Amino acid sequence: MYGDPATIRRILTELGDTWAVVGLSNNEDRAAYGVARVLQRFGKRVVPVHPKAETVHGEKGYASLEAIPFKVDVVDVFVNSALAGAVADEAVAVGAGAVWFQLGVVDEEAFARTRGAGLDMVMDRCPAIEIPAL
Repeated sequence: MYGDPATIRRILTELGDTWAVVGLSNNEDRAAYGVARVLQRFGKRVVPVHPKAETVHGEKGYASLEAIPFKVDVVDVFVNSALAGAVADEAVAVGAGAVWFQLGVVDEEAFARTRGAGLDMVMDRCPAIEIPAL
């Protein structure tokens, strides 16, 4: 399992409320769009991270994690597994507290690197499913 209940609870309730959502755009058909809306309903500040740097759900977007001019608590990753490891490394570099890989996104080496750097991490789970269950 890539996210024990204690880690999931800690990320969702204790690590902070600023979530960078990598892959979030205004495409309503993408899972990131709906998940970001759920996170907002539960009090999270959602920061879109996408090459287009669009404003989504009323929040200014940024082209990369490095471009965000304030601290991010959690990096929620909506890119395919082949790209996810680089995003996790960027999350470590910018000082995020945790990384969350969405359903279907798995990179065991990135998981080991991220945990080794001292960050909490969850893989192959969805916060929009987990947070209402708390």
